[in-house]
Amino acid sequence: MRALVAVKRVIDYNVKIRVKADQSGVETANVKFSVNPFDEIAIEEAVRLKEAGIVSEVVAVSIGPSEAQEVLRSALALGADSAILVETNGETQPLAVAKILKALAVRQSPQLIILGKQAIDDDSNQTGQMLAALLGWPQGTFASKLVVKDGRAEVTREIDGGLETVSLALPAVVTTDLRLNEPRYANLPNIMKAKRKPFEIIPAADLGLDLAPRLITLRVDAPPKRQAGVKVPDVAALVDKLKTEAKVI
Repeated sequence: MRALVAVKRVIDYNVKIRVKADQSGVETANVKFSVNPFDEIAIEEAVRLKEAGIVSEVVAVSIGPSEAQEVLRSALALGADSAILVETNGETQPLAVAKILKALAVRQSPQLIILGKQAIDDDSNQTGQMLAALLGWPQGTFASKLVVKDGRAEVTREIDGGLETVSLALPAVVTTDLRLNEPRYANLPNIMKAKRKPFEIIPAADLGLDLAPRLITLRVDAPPKRQAGVKVPDVAALVDKLKTEAKVI
């Protein structure tokens, strides 16, 4: 069984985001990029399924500029067998990503597609759901546990009211949540082996898809600075401020 794993290149979560002076977006020049943390969980889960003998091949896929090869090399070092980069320098919104992943799914014929529930740059949480709809496959989102056996995927989902378990007929789409697993670190031998694994680059234009953005960003604003706290001498003063200034009591 083949598993397809989507990997997005995002600004590293340790980087302090800065808005451009013209408010058209965020600064990306000379900024560290890395694998989207939720996609790291997706890679780890696919590799664990391979190690368990359930999945025979893990294919990592990314969409973006040539620099995205770096995150795919990371996926290969973590255990993916091959990688595909759909190269584009344009903006790819969730629907466009879902269309590309559908086209690759038709080519690769995976039984399971795993991707992070969202990317930390836009937090859209849309691609997995759109992909399942385009393919007509069942979906298990926000997965905190995944069991694959007898041609089905049993997904324990994190929902507002607690946990929900769904049983999906394969092929299926699964999106990962934080508690699904803890990603491993790539060791030096695997990093070296990753350089020799199959790596394919496909220009996005060759897929013949309409990838035009449907949404237009009008302006990006930095969050307002938080005001400094105020110390009060006693409980009476605290209660007074809560009444007169905060007006919460």
